[in-house]
Amino acid sequence: MIKKTIIKEIQELFRDGRVKLSGIIVLLLLLVSVWISRNQYKKSIGEVASAKTEERAVWENQGEKNPHSAAHYGNYVFKPKHPLSLLDQGVNKYTGTSIFLEAHKRNEAQYSSVADQTGLARFGVLSPDFILLFILPLLIILIGYNSVTKEREMETMALLKSQGMVYWKMILGKWVSIFLPIFILTTLLFVLSGMVLSFIEGYTSFSWLSLGLLLLIYLFYYTVFINIVLFISIQVKKSSVSLVVALGVWIISCLVAPKVASNFAESKYPYPTHQEFATTISDAKKEGLDGHNPWSEASKQLEKDVLLEYGVDSLNQLPFNFIAYRMQKGEEYQASIYKKHYAVLKAQFQKQVATYNTLSVISPFLSARFLSMGIARTDYQSHWDFADASESYRIETQKFLNDNYANNTSYMERGYLAKSDTWKNLPKFEYEHVNLSTVLKQQKISMLILLAWVLFTTSLLFVFNRKKN
Repeated sequence: MIKKTIIKEIQELFRDGRVKLSGIIVLLLLLVSVWISRNQYKKSIGEVASAKTEERAVWENQGEKNPHSAAHYGNYVFKPKHPLSLLDQGVNKYTGTSIFLEAHKRNEAQYSSVADQTGLARFGVLSPDFILLFILPLLIILIGYNSVTKEREMETMALLKSQGMVYWKMILGKWVSIFLPIFILTTLLFVLSGMVLSFIEGYTSFSWLSLGLLLLIYLFYYTVFINIVLFISIQVKKSSVSLVVALGVWIISCLVAPKVASNFAESKYPYPTHQEFATTISDAKKEGLDGHNPWSEASKQLEKDVLLEYGVDSLNQLPFNFIAYRMQKGEEYQASIYKKHYAVLKAQFQKQVATYNTLSVISPFLSARFLSMGIARTDYQSHWDFADASESYRIETQKFLNDNYANNTSYMERGYLAKSDTWKNLPKFEYEHVNLSTVLKQQKISMLILLAWVLFTTSLLFVFNRKKN
């Protein structure tokens, strides 16, 4: 029964010109989007590799220079692209690709790709994640909206029942006949993407396991849509009504719910404006140690503490240059200020994410979107991780430079220049994306909600309708 239903439905799909044409269009869109992403991806990793090499060369060839001048001279660190960003670019184009590291200040990432685009970018770009998240559910609706209604309209339902049809077997057969073409299209895209990533030189962090898990997430997402479309087709009498209702579900799930969830989360847990945040940081800095200000109360207290600790009467008797030592303590204080206030921002971000996750119960799109970006390391959580790693490297760099200044000069000594090969001793910045197990822990709520959607809609389709029929 199930096999016959699948064969019949597949044959009808092949005979239906609309479905064939739509399938071909979606396939072409997928291939074109992968080709566009592949070119952008190769260009981006080439630019990052080149920029890293050039920036390091500039840093190492500063010549003889005062270490604190080098600290203000600064250097850039660059965010590497994760291989799976080929499939889901997430928020990458909004978050910036590099961070400028300098003394006394934690900077935000800059040079986002969207900043280099014209106003036409507002119309969006053709990317694999757009096809996977928005277009394939539409194809599911086109394939399945009349799966059951057509049996009523053609009056074949009564004939099937008279022949001893088992209702759930018929529904399962129709479900499989919708799932198969979607499965083939999606798997083809992922296999093609995996082959493309495998052949890109210089990238060793690509994992077929992560790619397979991402494929599984999308198949779960499509399972929910297939269940909903079939359920609607069972509940209504006419195919036209089934199509309208299914399209309404798609609009609410994929277009309305994400906007509502985003606006609600931001209004409930708002971020401070950039100006407010900068003012808060500036005010907090004024309350503590400034490495450049020897007359402040905090500096005087530091002098007393250091003299007492080393058992000497004057700063000249210290085994290091107190001026550089004070600058390092000032850096540590300012770093603690940034850490404290960025922690507040992160806590606000986590509340927004929790709210967004909670609202995933109104749409499977939300949990699928979060999971896809998380596994592709293109979500905001991944950007936070890169920004924190950059800040840690900035703090290490300042300590390296201030220690050099402190240990190679004496108090009030002026005109010191570090040797030209000093800069090569600073370790390079190497960033590794968070591993898959960490991502899965971060995304466990989204996984549970998507799984709940699968179970709920499957029960709705097979348990509720079985009792009804």
